[in-house]
Amino acid sequence: MLSSILREHQAKEAAKKVVQEQKRKDAVASANNLTQALVDHLNVGVAQAYLNQKRLDAEAKQLHQGAIGFAKQTQQWLNLVESFSSALKEIGDVENWARTIENDMKVITDALECAYKVTQETR
Repeated sequence: MLSSILREHQAKEAAKKVVQEQKRKDAVASANNLTQALVDHLNVGVAQAYLNQKRLDAEAKQLHQGAIGFAKQTQQWLNLVESFSSALKEIGDVENWARTIENDMKVITDALECAYKVTQETR
C-alpha cells in the first residue's frame, strides 16, 4: 500500500514535471517571440532613422555644394560690377579730360581769333 502510494505520488510528480517542462518551454518560446517582435519593431524605427539621416546628409551635402556655387557666382558678379564701376570712372575721367581739352582749345581759338582781328585791324 505504501509503495503504491509512493509510485502514484511519483507518477503524479513526473506528470506535473512534464507539464511544467512543457509550460516552461512555451514560456521561453513566447519570451523569445516577444523579444524578437520588440527587436524587429525597434529595428524598423532604427532603419527608418538611418535612412532619414542618410537622406539628410545627402541633402546637406547638396545644399553645401549649392552654397559654394552661389558664393562663386556672387563673387563673379561682384567682380563684374567692380570692373563696370571702374570702366564708368574711366569714362568719366576721359569725358572730363575731353572737356578740359575742348575748353583749352576754345580759349586758344578765341585768343587766335582776337589776335587775328587785332592784326587785321592794324593793317
